[in-house]
Amino acid sequence: MAVKPKTAARPSSRYLDHLLLSLRNRSRLPARIWPDDDRHHLPQPPSSSVAAAAAAPDIPVGDDSHPPPPLKLSHPLLRALEASGPASTPRFSQTLARIVISGLSRHRLAAGRVVKPLCASPSSIPLAVALFSGVDDPDAFLSNIILRAYINFDQPHQALDFFRRYALPSSVPPNHFTFPLLAKLLAELGLAREGSCIHALASRLGFEFDLYVRNSFIHMYSSLGDVDSARKLFDLGFDSDIVTWNSMIDGYIKNGMVDSARSLFDHMPETDLVTWNVMIAGHTGVGEMDAADHLFVKMPERDSVTWNTLLDGYARKGEIAAARQLFDKMPIKNLVSWNIMLALCSRIKDYRECLKLFDSMIAIEDAKPDNATLVSVLTACAHLGDLVRGKWIHSLITDRSETIRPDVLLSTALVNMYSKCGDMSSATEVFDSMEERSVATWNSMIIGYGLHGNGEKALELFIEMEKAGQDLNETTFVCILSACAHGGMIMEGWWCFDRMVRIYKIQPRPDHFGCMLDLLGRAGFLSVSKKLVDGLPIEPVPALLGALMSACRTHCNWQLGEIIGKKLIEMKSQEIGPYVLLSNIYAAQGKWDDVAKLREMMNKNSFQNGVGFSLVSSVLENNGSVGKRNMILSMLCEMGSSIKMSLYNH
Repeated sequence: MAVKPKTAARPSSRYLDHLLLSLRNRSRLPARIWPDDDRHHLPQPPSSSVAAAAAAPDIPVGDDSHPPPPLKLSHPLLRALEASGPASTPRFSQTLARIVISGLSRHRLAAGRVVKPLCASPSSIPLAVALFSGVDDPDAFLSNIILRAYINFDQPHQALDFFRRYALPSSVPPNHFTFPLLAKLLAELGLAREGSCIHALASRLGFEFDLYVRNSFIHMYSSLGDVDSARKLFDLGFDSDIVTWNSMIDGYIKNGMVDSARSLFDHMPETDLVTWNVMIAGHTGVGEMDAADHLFVKMPERDSVTWNTLLDGYARKGEIAAARQLFDKMPIKNLVSWNIMLALCSRIKDYRECLKLFDSMIAIEDAKPDNATLVSVLTACAHLGDLVRGKWIHSLITDRSETIRPDVLLSTALVNMYSKCGDMSSATEVFDSMEERSVATWNSMIIGYGLHGNGEKALELFIEMEKAGQDLNETTFVCILSACAHGGMIMEGWWCFDRMVRIYKIQPRPDHFGCMLDLLGRAGFLSVSKKLVDGLPIEPVPALLGALMSACRTHCNWQLGEIIGKKLIEMKSQEIGPYVLLSNIYAAQGKWDDVAKLREMMNKNSFQNGVGFSLVSSVLENNGSVGKRNMILSMLCEMGSSIKMSLYNH
């Protein structure tokens, strides 16, 4: 079950919202701030004198001719604020209310002490913005705190909105910390025009000479794809450090200019570990594993990032042996290392090796599994039908709910595992508990119902998916058409195929035609299937003809099956499948001479059947329960006897 992350409580007070609104009417607040310590030293007139002064218009009360003393950090309210703890505590809210009532929040020093803890939580940043708007003379320190908070909490649009609506109208002068924040913000939002404007402003104010600002603009232009502007900044005659060189090399690599990056790398006056890692990542990103391995050997020192970068490069290119050899040599294997290997095994469909690696990872206890780890393992369990291990993974997720928080991808992997293993009740339970579902989640449930013969339930879920407003893709229709084929739902299958083409404007792929041929073939409509193949807008692929040929053999249409078989052999002469199918058709007709000719052709071409395996054997090997093993063997014997009896009766 998905667990919602706990949201930090927003500072609350009974009068706080009302007090914040009062900032808009500044006439209600004191005009100056007097420390309590200094107030006690002021002469106090008698009460009658105060009343007389208030009545006389010529004698002003509270003369402002003397400026108030400067605010100090030793002010009682500021000291109380420092001792009040996090912004989510009631004590902080009470102290904040006193600061607002006293007018102290209008002073930028006091506002800075308040805004900083408020920006520690995304829920209280709007309160910090409200306080910022009430400061008499805000500075860059205040605006930078809020900008950085929005960026750190992945809220770039709110950050830009704050800068436009509050910082700019307040005429806050930017400093050399402001421009790097804005450069990072605009690069993340992809705003090239605004980025150029901010660069122009920095140049006009003289910040282009600042190395920190210059490096940030090089990174910004590189991220926006403007490598020429980044190189112009790099080539300026100002001082450069190793960050400048690394930023430019990284910019070239981000834009696919690995050769330019390597040329710059070879001319660097000095390098560090980041430089080497960035350059190796550039070579692995374009598949240049020889160059990456050459740099790896030459490196003066390596860290886990270095090893994982090279390992990921081998995994992406599919060089399994090299990846495994490097993985075994790693001095320290962290979570990223294990996840790369597990994902590689899952991608190349070596599911047994994936589970073996996971067992080693758990036994060594060097790294704790995360969401990515469990997605790979659940995928392996789904394809191997290992329901027992899949349930154990589910219990692991539940037990470690504080560290493993199921997202859409992990929950979808659970649904897929349960549905492919036949436990549709557990799949439905996980599916119903998900607050957010992707199209892959719906597809997993639909194909799960279809695989286990519940086509009606699959169709109901398909209609529910449409009503929920979920986007349907090509895979969705493959799943529902396959479900209709397994359930013998011919009319429903045609209805779904028609909706795919006419309403969703999806061009049918060979997978869709294959499902339709399977649907018609299972029902015995071989002539209709043949017309569908003949009318295809594309050249029929062997998989489509193979499905039709299998249907011909099932329904004893030997003539059509023989024609399709010969055509398949012409198309895929180097595969054994068409030969075996055609040989079976000849054998069913008693044409033993033709069978012998096909066998001779198969021997001449050195065809061999691939080694098969049964998931039942996996269960027998891994299940330590003698009772369950005997039960499975007994059921297999009974099934074998039933098959023999049915063949005898036939």
